[in-house]
Amino acid sequence: MQENYLAKWLSGELSEQELAEFKKSAEYASYQKLKEVSSNLKAPEFDVDQALTQLTEERIGNAPKVIALNPFKKFLRVAAAIAVLIAGSYFYVSTLDESVATQFAERSEVVLPDNSEIVLNAGSSVSYSEKKWDKERNVALKGEAFFKVAKGKKFTVSTEQGTVTVLGTQFNVENREGFFEVTCFEGLVSVTFDGIETKLPAGSSFMAINGQVMDTSAPTTSQPTWMNNESSFERIPLSYVLNELERQYNIEVNTENVDKNLLFTGTFSNTDLKMALKSISTPSRMNYKIEGDNVLFYAEKTP
Repeated sequence: MQENYLAKWLSGELSEQELAEFKKSAEYASYQKLKEVSSNLKAPEFDVDQALTQLTEERIGNAPKVIALNPFKKFLRVAAAIAVLIAGSYFYVSTLDESVATQFAERSEVVLPDNSEIVLNAGSSVSYSEKKWDKERNVALKGEAFFKVAKGKKFTVSTEQGTVTVLGTQFNVENREGFFEVTCFEGLVSVTFDGIETKLPAGSSFMAINGQVMDTSAPTTSQPTWMNNESSFERIPLSYVLNELERQYNIEVNTENVDKNLLFTGTFSNTDLKMALKSISTPSRMNYKIEGDNVLFYAEKTP
């Protein structure tokens, strides 16, 4: 291949004969793929006049002697720089993580490269590297998800508050602002929180609220209740219960004269809003009003 074919090809100046010869080369397929990837790249905005003015002010009076380059050699250098940029962009695009996210009042199922399964609760997201999966089974989680992990190498769930490590098991992780809970339903789970590792056998949970580790009861089900369209809580501050209500129904919840630090124990339906409101308001001694997508909880009047 003539060494100037790449530059002429990038600028669209190859003749039909030269193009035919260039396509026969071993490098053509790679160059074509890189060119296709680079077509989606968007250059940042650049003010040429401003940059030229600034450069002139900095260099005026101190300009060294310049030896002019042959125009074609200069073009080759530009073409080579473009090729490097294209290659780097292709490498970056090809190594991006896979991401899946759910909106409020939405769920999603994810099947990982090793056939491990993730079910995302409302308002949650996971990301992982498909290319690196065989070497490192690592998932980043925001929100809540139930995992069915295929047996194999170490499987890690990374969150902002703690890390969960398993080999093959079923477990649930909830990572919300100020709230972190891990429940093991099968096998053995290792939870690292605040630098301390805790082993969770099947039928046990780990929970921390606002950085403080809390006592928990053993789960009474074989999977999290939200998988069966219910949200359950045991001695959880009311504020977290109301946040979950917002996520499950995609509504805005406000309170008036309500102590949101009140501990709530109970369950509400994820499919029947009126029933859910009654399930929360009755034991908490609150009333509620519904206006469109807004719900107001307010304290009952004292006799």
